[in-house]
Amino acid sequence: MSSIYFNPSEYIRNLQQLLVSDKKKIGFLFGAGTSLVNNPITKQAYVPAIKKMTELVEDKVNKNVIYKAAIEEIKTELGERYTIETLLSNLELKKQVIGISIINGLKKSDVDELIKSIKDEIRDLVSIHATKDQIDIKSLVHTDFAEWIGKADRKCAVEIFTTNYDYLFEMGLEYKSIPYYDGFTGSYQPFFNGESVDDMSFLPTQTKLWKIHGSLGWHYDEAIKRILRKDSDSKDILIYPSTLKYDQSRKQPYTALGDRLTNFIKQDDTVLIVCGYSFGDEHINERINTALSSNHLSHVYVLYYDLERGEDGKKTSTLTIDCPMAKIASANRKISLFGSRSAVIGGVFGNWKLKREPDKDDSINIDLYYDEDAYNNLDDEKNKELKQVWSGEGELVLPDFSRFVYFLKKMVFPNITETGNHE
Repeated sequence: MSSIYFNPSEYIRNLQQLLVSDKKKIGFLFGAGTSLVNNPITKQAYVPAIKKMTELVEDKVNKNVIYKAAIEEIKTELGERYTIETLLSNLELKKQVIGISIINGLKKSDVDELIKSIKDEIRDLVSIHATKDQIDIKSLVHTDFAEWIGKADRKCAVEIFTTNYDYLFEMGLEYKSIPYYDGFTGSYQPFFNGESVDDMSFLPTQTKLWKIHGSLGWHYDEAIKRILRKDSDSKDILIYPSTLKYDQSRKQPYTALGDRLTNFIKQDDTVLIVCGYSFGDEHINERINTALSSNHLSHVYVLYYDLERGEDGKKTSTLTIDCPMAKIASANRKISLFGSRSAVIGGVFGNWKLKREPDKDDSINIDLYYDEDAYNNLDDEKNKELKQVWSGEGELVLPDFSRFVYFLKKMVFPNITETGNHE
């Protein structure tokens, strides 16, 4: 256990000051974790996590007995590493070498069809816009986030980078009538305008939404050689989770969107806040590190949700000094990694711990971002009495996207309740 401690009050106060500063350019990088918030109507996550998605996709494609047998063999090959991502990666690699052979009982045409079936199922699972009657957009956490954007008094527009394909951020922004730009221009057949993405001064006061892995509704029109935005169908252009992500990221429109992320961080006085993204995409990680190395005034704050719940219901923090995420932050002092119970700040690993026991007034504010552990009961041998001891340790709740958005809204709506209602 680390003997180094970080006072959460100090670091979260600094983060608050950055968020309200007009001098700072604020950007967000949101990953799949920001779509895992529960739908209050269905009581399920809007978009399933990787484990659940793997189960759902497998259940659908296994209706074909040939596919089922092949997947069982691949599952044995991959062992504990088996997920929908490693399955797709495995199939994509085999597709490149199969030739006229048969692998896992599949011909090349079978592999092609299985890959297509898996991608179709993934696209269907993230197409939550198709079931609008099951979505309470008003209570959507993404709608709350959009409201914060609309109310926060900022001179520089907020920039949102996301690896998600779904329309949750679009739904929230449009529900709150927040104008935003996503790189597409036009009305009849909106087309991707790469030059506008390159231009950091284009629409300077308008919120930006950059979907760096593509989006539902993006299509490549072979006839006019343009990327268009229209209704979503099976020809959507997306970077699916597989080993081909890096190669695909070097194509348009992904190159332009990746360059935007790099150029945003390279600007003076920029802060990038990361949530729901666990640095699993090397092409994104490379851009972040490259940009940070050329600008000593930029900083990246990573809100890393690292809690796992065991069969007994207890939560365990997975951020340790030797885990991949900690190593990434330890290697770059410009990346501050905030986990649930520990952090890497200035390249140093430590645990969260308050310096002093909060008084009554302090507790109200601290509860926004920190959940203190219960008092410890220690047996005092001298007095033979059971004494309660305050430890100062606890859980930082901001890595939870819903709690982070509530934290943001409290800055502009001090009287708001945690249910999202104004008192």
